[in-house]
Amino acid sequence: MPDTVVITRPAAQAGPLAAKVAALGLPVQLLPLLEIHALDGAQECAHLMKVLQRLGGYALVVFVSPNAIDCVFAHLSGWPAGVPLAVVGEGSRLALAAHGVTEANATITSPLDSARSDSEHLLLALDLPALRGKRVLIVRGDGGRDYLADALRGAGAEVEFVTAYRRRVPALTPALRATLEHLLQHNNNWIITSSEALRGLLALLAALDTSDGKKWAVAKMQQQHLIVPHARIAQTATALGFARVTLTGSGDAGVLAALQSRP
Repeated sequence: MPDTVVITRPAAQAGPLAAKVAALGLPVQLLPLLEIHALDGAQECAHLMKVLQRLGGYALVVFVSPNAIDCVFAHLSGWPAGVPLAVVGEGSRLALAAHGVTEANATITSPLDSARSDSEHLLLALDLPALRGKRVLIVRGDGGRDYLADALRGAGAEVEFVTAYRRRVPALTPALRATLEHLLQHNNNWIITSSEALRGLLALLAALDTSDGKKWAVAKMQQQHLIVPHARIAQTATALGFARVTLTGSGDAGVLAALQSRP
């Protein structure tokens, strides 16, 4: 039987890739390693609403993920006319379209190569000189990389952040424990799409090791095969003790090609 493909994306983004993997005849296990939660702090919620009321004052609004889009549009009746948007991947374009925002009614910038869905390639697609002295808003979850903001500021833009949601590693419930123990009994292909998710997984397994006293789970995980879409995640994996890491580039096509090339 082929190795199971473990998809660790947040639940809302896992479905399309899972369907494509299943179409290859491979077994699939959904294992979201980050949960997406709405803001629950009064101050953060008030700040988000204040920012959304003045979207028209920005020369560009950047959404870092489909989750950022969904959480913002939960508070909007529509996108303000004339405000350009930027996204880092095709998943975010689809999320915008689900809320009625497309190239037909808005200016949307994304990486020119859909197989390179990251901040570095988004920067190559942006007209940076046109943003000099202009206000740019980046919508994201709590925390995250500052690479994009630093580059925009370097180009002379005035950059602001707003937090639209929270990411949390799931709790080690009995059901999750059983799933992890089962998966680690076999060699699988783990699709890891963020360094944060990988660190969260190892924290869960360390907790499992501590609770059963056998200290086997982390070591078994480090023997698994990881498929990652970005060099940054590959570097994190190597630093955390993983030796079997395949770097595919961004986008589902690279992941599927890597799976098809597996013996």
